[in-house]
Amino acid sequence: MANNFLLEIGLEEIPAHVVTPSINQFKKRASDFLKKQRISFKAIKTFSTPRRLTLYITGLADKQPDIDQSVKGPAKKIAQDADGNWTKAAIGFSRGQGATPDDITFKDVKGTQYVFVEKHIAGKPVEEILPGMKKVITAMTFPTMMKWGSYSFEYVRPIKWLVALLNDTVIPFSILDVTTDRVTSGHRFLGKDVSLANADEYEEKLTEQFVIADAAKRKEIITKQINKIAADHNWKINLDPDLLEEVNNLVEWPTAFEGNFDDKYLTIPDEVLITSMKDHQRFFYVTDQEGSLLPNFVSVRNGNDYDIQNVVAGNEKVLTARLEDAMFFYQEDQKKTIADYVERLKKVSFHDKISTMYEKMQRVQVISGYLGKLIGLSDNELKDLKRAAQIYKFDLVTGMVGEFAELQGIMGEKYALLNHESPVVAKAIAEHYMPISANGDLPQSAVGAVLAIADKLDSILTFFAAGMVPSGSNDPYALRRQATGIVRIVAEKNWNFDLGSTLDQIIQLQNQENVAPKLDQAAQIDAVSNFVKDRIKQYLDDLGIRYDISDAVTTGSHTNILFNIASGKMLQSHKDDDNFKAIIESLTRVLRISQKGSFKDDDLTVDPSLFENDSEKALNKVVSTAANDYDSLNAEQDFDRLASLENPINDYFDATMIMAKDDALKNNRLRQLTIISKMILLIGDLDKLVVKG
Repeated sequence: MANNFLLEIGLEEIPAHVVTPSINQFKKRASDFLKKQRISFKAIKTFSTPRRLTLYITGLADKQPDIDQSVKGPAKKIAQDADGNWTKAAIGFSRGQGATPDDITFKDVKGTQYVFVEKHIAGKPVEEILPGMKKVITAMTFPTMMKWGSYSFEYVRPIKWLVALLNDTVIPFSILDVTTDRVTSGHRFLGKDVSLANADEYEEKLTEQFVIADAAKRKEIITKQINKIAADHNWKINLDPDLLEEVNNLVEWPTAFEGNFDDKYLTIPDEVLITSMKDHQRFFYVTDQEGSLLPNFVSVRNGNDYDIQNVVAGNEKVLTARLEDAMFFYQEDQKKTIADYVERLKKVSFHDKISTMYEKMQRVQVISGYLGKLIGLSDNELKDLKRAAQIYKFDLVTGMVGEFAELQGIMGEKYALLNHESPVVAKAIAEHYMPISANGDLPQSAVGAVLAIADKLDSILTFFAAGMVPSGSNDPYALRRQATGIVRIVAEKNWNFDLGSTLDQIIQLQNQENVAPKLDQAAQIDAVSNFVKDRIKQYLDDLGIRYDISDAVTTGSHTNILFNIASGKMLQSHKDDDNFKAIIESLTRVLRISQKGSFKDDDLTVDPSLFENDSEKALNKVVSTAANDYDSLNAEQDFDRLASLENPINDYFDATMIMAKDDALKNNRLRQLTIISKMILLIGDLDKLVVKG
């Protein structure tokens, strides 16, 4: 018969952001465990609240299926001696399979006789398998772990109770001093403990104890409650998905309510009000139908509507105190000029091993100025870029950002406009932090985009020079995210600049302007270029570019971000061409053999007087033609040039002994192949491609 199994982990309140990933992890681990144990099941339904992670597994098989195995042993000539007696090898093999030599049979395997033992393994009943769920629970991992009592065991929060019911029977196991039972806990304040007769009544019994265990149902209830409040007042309420998810994971019995605050606070920028409500209090903000912010909010209580007015008053009091602080900082910040704040940055550390924040801005002025000219910004844009780079970190020392760190950049834009800076400068100040996540929004303005790249380049280069290079999962300064941001901005804007030469130029300019840090940045150019290339590979992978193609183009010699991306897309588009395999095989043969030579760039002249056959003359001629302006072509054109070399290369190898005994001949031929290799490597290390006929 089919069985239903309930497994609940009861805990102290879990942080809201951990609940959903944890229940998903729990489900996957349980599913993997059952599949490994050969226990079939129909479905796994999840339940989750701040105090519980629960799986309801339906359609469990009664037992593992029986297995008939044919186990292969040693060859017959090893298993028996010349007289046909069993050897120690045969006896040991059969004993290891729980059998005797009498159970041995012989089978032919590719012309050789081997011994076999036929085994029948009876499947274990499901009730003997399910105690293994203990390992599923204890193997779970979380962003933060804690110990409790005198135990060394770590978990997201202390385990308070465990429920493990197969139909109506408790499956016994213990974790620390908590043993499985059929008793679950209701709402902390409104409910009580309840004993479950069987696994199937879990959700119903918890509902009676003021717990909506189904996260999806709970979210639907919250959504309906908030939408009703909005309709009753003709409000618009932005049900931000992330905030809704967080609120949903904070409550077990949701009751939405409305509150308000003094409309005098509406003189504060909307972003400050929204941050105060959303990020700090987990309130949903309210607007009118035209989108103007109203002095109201909506929140969700973990409980019923009893004495709800006291709850409303308490939340209003907390929000008012925060808004009062915001009003104070907003007014006080405006009493100082931007120049005052910039001066204060001279005493603010960017990092104690690198420089002050003021000195960072000086470096970024040089970087952004160079980049702006490189990509062809107009004179007006360059003027705005220069001004933005001079002041773009000033808001870090304002009172508002000191209180609300999430508003850095945003308040910079607001205060810049209040100080009569141009809108372009103000927007760039806000945009230079973007993207703030791997897939976050990108700067829209050209000035903001250049400033964002410059700021990120400086951070990566200086941290590398200070020896703080990300390793493994350790990246405390989010340098990978910043490198990803550079790649995404360059790709979005279609800006063409070579990272290697750019880094070299900006370091030289910083030294000329006497703003370079007391670090050896020049020694890190290759390391930084390769670090950014790793992000290009990830970018290409995210686009669906085949792994070997993204690997090839990012291990080539080209350090132009846009060119690397274009090369990846180009190779992806050609990978199924009829002649792709033949072209790549010819080119990779060149790459491999050319490695036997070692020549400097100024020692790559091929001497035609040393040619011994027509194929050498023909290859040299077509290579000279293909190399003409090769560096200035796009990826598609470069590949076309390389494809044209396929037949001359094949003819060359058929007629020419590269590793001739005469060193002059050998080196001349290796120089010829090295020239081609350098052309190939600009597209990528094509030897990494997996080509199929």
